[in-house]
Amino acid sequence: MAISRRAFGIGLVAASAAATGGYVYLREHPEIAGRFGEAKRLFGFAGGEKEGFLANARVKNTLERRFGLVLDGRRAGSVEMVRERALLDQKPQFLWPSSSVLVEVARSSGVKISRDQVIFNSPIVLYSWDRIADGLVKGGIAQPAGGPRYTVDLSKLLKAIIAGENWSAIGVADLFGRARVVCTDPNKSNSGFMFAGLAASLLSGDVVMPETLSRIDGDVATVFRRMGFKPPSSGKLFDDYVAGGAGAQPLIVGYENQLVEWVLQDAERWKRLEANAPAKPVVLYPQPTVFSAHPLISIERQADDLIEALTSESLLEMAWEDHGFRGPLGTIGKARNALLQSRLLERIDAVLPMPDAPVMLALLDRLAA
Repeated sequence: MAISRRAFGIGLVAASAAATGGYVYLREHPEIAGRFGEAKRLFGFAGGEKEGFLANARVKNTLERRFGLVLDGRRAGSVEMVRERALLDQKPQFLWPSSSVLVEVARSSGVKISRDQVIFNSPIVLYSWDRIADGLVKGGIAQPAGGPRYTVDLSKLLKAIIAGENWSAIGVADLFGRARVVCTDPNKSNSGFMFAGLAASLLSGDVVMPETLSRIDGDVATVFRRMGFKPPSSGKLFDDYVAGGAGAQPLIVGYENQLVEWVLQDAERWKRLEANAPAKPVVLYPQPTVFSAHPLISIERQADDLIEALTSESLLEMAWEDHGFRGPLGTIGKARNALLQSRLLERIDAVLPMPDAPVMLALLDRLAA
């Protein structure tokens, strides 16, 4: 049967409209697009604290099968990835640092951002050992919070460190030398970066501003100078803490999810440590603390779909169940895991905002001097 020229034209227009509509629909529903065709490969940098999440087989499988995404997420320090030309010149399609402030730092470095959104959170905490935490309680610096967790008056602890107090003077017997807390290098890693901002705000009495920074930056520098060597990543520092024990690493700065993730990854290893170690790991929540948000920065538009995928309910639940990351609003996940519930505070109400990016950059310069 011959097709008229008019019918052929109408059919062509209809086919074109259907193709356009299908493209738009699939673009807006990447969970459907992922079931068809070849997976989209994305390259970018992510902070070391998310390395376990990105390597999780359940996460990789869901990203590929449901959303059609395969990630080449390479480890880099959160501060480095938004400032170092050697990393930015590799043309990453996404960056995944660990602080919202670093989105502004990325813009100031000339990064053209298509979209950014916080995926999940983890508060900054201190890791120590039960006998040291009990000593800090006796010294009036920490308070028990039930189970292997405590709260700590960080302002009081910082002032003791600045004053050069020995461990014994603040309630902790049997440790050599002056009290100290160790974090990562703030010019490379986010946990050190955020601890610097938290310490500066606590010592200034409010969120530190350009006009108040010069009053306290010398004290912040003293806290960091007393640390000695500062590892370049939070993962390295946490490994040193677990391997070194109470004598070598009495008090470090980390993310809330690190110990939980470590325990969940190898329950048998955890049981051996608890049974045999002379001291047990504990979490101390600073009062107040700061939230380490984890914003996904999409540099190319094709990486925008990654934000939709990572904020899906299924992947957020995996982030909580397997790695201890809280949701975007700082809430814990739905699943009831006894191990998680007994180690974490359900609500964290005392949270300071981070200082503005220009203040943090000025503080980093002071600490690097």
